[in-house]
Amino acid sequence: MEPIKNRYEFTVIFDVENGNPNGDPDAGNMPRIDPETSAGLVTDVCLKRKIRNFVEIFKEDEPYYNILVKPDKALNTKFTEAYEAIGEKTGQKGKNPEAVRAARDYICQNYFDVRTFGAVMSTGNDPCGIVRGPVQISFAKSVDPIFTQDITITRQARTTEDKRDTGETEMGRKSIVPYGLYRADGYVSAMLAQKITKFSEEDLELLWKAIINMFEHDRSAARGKMCVRKLYVFKHDSVLGNAPANVLFDKIVIGKKDGVEVPRSFNDYEITVDKNMPEGVELQEKA
Repeated sequence: MEPIKNRYEFTVIFDVENGNPNGDPDAGNMPRIDPETSAGLVTDVCLKRKIRNFVEIFKEDEPYYNILVKPDKALNTKFTEAYEAIGEKTGQKGKNPEAVRAARDYICQNYFDVRTFGAVMSTGNDPCGIVRGPVQISFAKSVDPIFTQDITITRQARTTEDKRDTGETEMGRKSIVPYGLYRADGYVSAMLAQKITKFSEEDLELLWKAIINMFEHDRSAARGKMCVRKLYVFKHDSVLGNAPANVLFDKIVIGKKDGVEVPRSFNDYEITVDKNMPEGVELQEKA
């Protein structure tokens, strides 16, 4: 498969209703927020996890679409398996740089997430180097400040026999965002795809599909109702690009409709898109 030949930027817009899109372990797993603006946040790590999970389901057991970052094995074990696959000795320090590059190329060829996002694979006695991935995603940020609500819940099953003596139920807490609309911007570098990971056109189409469907197979009571509403893609007609990313991202403006003070649904917002693109840039609406 040939690596991509065009640079891309993209904007994904998604929302949450009565759920926690990304809990913060430093704040009792409450929804992440910017403490200065109260805007909601969803980390890039969280979004990449959902993309990985979709690809794993959609491409299960297909060659070249394995996922490196998942809890099935230790990473160092997978690095050792790469050396075994290319016929290199394992478990010895001071690896030949050529062997490290060969192991890195094997990982890139066989693991979609490394081919896409890159990875730090320099640990253990069988290191596979460090890969800069062509696809990067920013933190998602809510369009407006979010209101975090702490809900009290009850549970009938007691955790210990001692607690059964105090009654039949236990009290618990659940943190939700009643409604929030989030935006994340991303980048796809054809230069890094060609030089390092060989991220292909087929990989790119799978990435768009995974972004559009990243919440469809990730349902849970904690996350409530989450949905990708829009995916805008800016395609350059060159490897290095034809316009700065910030100029393109500014073409998409999200605002509340007239008369709406507290948004409670996607229909309370209006998305304005300036379709007058710089020369050499094409706007594609994927969702």
